[in-house]
Amino acid sequence: MRTLETLSGGEWVATGEWIDVHDPSDLRIPVARVPALSAADVTRAYDHAEQGFAVWKRTSPFERARIMTEAARLLRERVEQIAEDVATEMGKTRAEATGETIKAADFLEYYAGVARQGYGTLVHDVRPDTRTHHQREPLGIVLAITPWNDPLITPARKLAPCLAAGNAAILKPATDTPQAALHFARALHDAGLPAGVLNVVTGRGSQISEPLLSDPRLAALTFTGSNEVGEALRAQLAATNVRFQGELGGKNATVVLADADLSAAAKAVVAAGFAQAGQRCTATSRVIVERSVYEEFTALLLAEAAALRVGPGLAEGTTMGPLVSAKQRDSVVSDIERAVKQGATVLAGGDQPADEALSHGCYVNPTVLGDVTPDLDIWREEVFGPVVALRPVDSFEEAVEAVNDSVFGLAAAVFTQNLGAAYRFADEAECGQIAVNTTTSGWDVHHPFGGFRDSGSPFKEQGEEALRFYTRVKTVAIHFGA
Repeated sequence: MRTLETLSGGEWVATGEWIDVHDPSDLRIPVARVPALSAADVTRAYDHAEQGFAVWKRTSPFERARIMTEAARLLRERVEQIAEDVATEMGKTRAEATGETIKAADFLEYYAGVARQGYGTLVHDVRPDTRTHHQREPLGIVLAITPWNDPLITPARKLAPCLAAGNAAILKPATDTPQAALHFARALHDAGLPAGVLNVVTGRGSQISEPLLSDPRLAALTFTGSNEVGEALRAQLAATNVRFQGELGGKNATVVLADADLSAAAKAVVAAGFAQAGQRCTATSRVIVERSVYEEFTALLLAEAAALRVGPGLAEGTTMGPLVSAKQRDSVVSDIERAVKQGATVLAGGDQPADEALSHGCYVNPTVLGDVTPDLDIWREEVFGPVVALRPVDSFEEAVEAVNDSVFGLAAAVFTQNLGAAYRFADEAECGQIAVNTTTSGWDVHHPFGGFRDSGSPFKEQGEEALRFYTRVKTVAIHFGA
């Protein structure tokens, strides 16, 4: 088992207490341990961030870009080791973990380019001999709380624009998956990031949540995770001037119309529903199919699901790994059992693998449910596991109504050969991300990303839209006449 230190004030530090990190493919042996920081350590992290911000906000955008570009290069250079650690702590396949590492580097490179651009606009002024503009400035210290399902790419998604804009950051990674965040921090540190600009707080939420959220130097909080935690954080900050960004839950739907390429639709649903064992906020979990092709599509979907190979993420040939923890596995199994009690039919999966070699891991077989109606919990509640529920409908209008019949509004897809139906779906589906003839997942670094309704806050992530969250606007008028 490896012992890892965390980054604080430009140095790698440890404490007397530790948190063990386990491989969800076999929980018997811990693979690493990280420091369990205390409240006092959190305060020191803020001290370091305050000092780092004073330096970083005055650092040339070109130097910021140089450091971020070098950090991206280091991630690519270290991709094999990083991917192995991501797979080991989270359960992703080697291919998924490798892709995540490359995408994290993409975020750094993209925002290195954005850092070189000016943030502002020249505006007209009614006063003579006066030139007015507005400019964007960094906020200060940003706290990023990131989840276990994308332990490298989510810190990259948040920290790349945060740092490009000139902020300092404190990163609190998920307790289950801290290794990836430490790899990201090390790349930035080794690239020359000034001391204190990024500080990583590893620890138990029960011990450090309060000092993380109550420090008066906190300017903004960006959070990705569950609705329950996100709403609690929003409420706690409601009486303050701390800016909040939340990327929360989803119950994403894919619609398959009668004229669709059914084979392509089935492949896309399996890719979106079962990649990362369904542990994606953009995973397809509801499938709405026109009744005339329902049986044909279902047969194709079940064949695609049956071709998946469940196993350890690093094992040759694995196409779907375990869930992140025993707690998550048990939660998904419980959701499936409740769905069956409420009337759903298991068409595939619904259980754990029988292979003795997988008995110590957190596995759930890819699951397809039929006989699902809108009143079932499985149709409305986020499962965050390898489970998709099928439902037939009789028309395009009924399909759109079914998509929108949700408290969430993150992602939706439609499969059709009808251009008019595609555009109507894009206009009428109440989701922040709309896909036509492709998966609900897979949005690139420059695509603005975020949901509507209970799926998140108004601030988008990714692309230039992210800078709206990480900057404040100042208007400047200069009179140059006599």
